[in-house]
Amino acid sequence: MSEALTLLPFYLPEAIPGLFAGCVFANFFGGFGLVDMVFGSLATLIAAVLTRRSRNIFTGALWPVISNALIIGAELHYLIDVPLIATCIYVGLGEAGACYLVGVPLMKILERRNIVSRAV
Repeated sequence: MSEALTLLPFYLPEAIPGLFAGCVFANFFGGFGLVDMVFGSLATLIAAVLTRRSRNIFTGALWPVISNALIIGAELHYLIDVPLIATCIYVGLGEAGACYLVGVPLMKILERRNIVSRAV
């Protein structure tokens, strides 16, 4: 459920390069090689920057969902010839689960315990 951590940039701008680098590193060992290193990491970077710019955590969580649904969905369509729309929906639903069912509650707990706070 590392995707839940894509919400950290909402609170911590320094999480943006960390998430990007972590994604590049993880995708280096993944099964889709250079394409996933580039596009998977790009999806994470776009989501992180837009999450940081969001007004609240709920809209911030929407960016990883949209970014991954579109970019990773298209990547999977291209790499393994699966239906584009169905794959985008499937990826988006998985990302929504990670962000809204795990990420938002986790961020709220961290906020309540004063581990993170929104610095504008």
